[in-house]
Amino acid sequence: MWSVIKSVLAAFFGVQKEQQRQHDFNQGKPMAFIATGIVLAVVLVVAVFLVATVASR
Repeated sequence: MWSVIKSVLAAFFGVQKEQQRQHDFNQGKPMAFIATGIVLAVVLVVAVFLVATVASR
């Protein structure tokens, strides 16, 4: 699972290596990447919201 999280985070920031991307497409399960991406996107939105809320006080 850690490799899926690392791959999704690397894709978020656009720094994923081509070799790792090929490995993910050939060996990974799409639903694992989709679910992890959705969860991490929600975490990112909540984190930005919390930082903005704290900064506006």
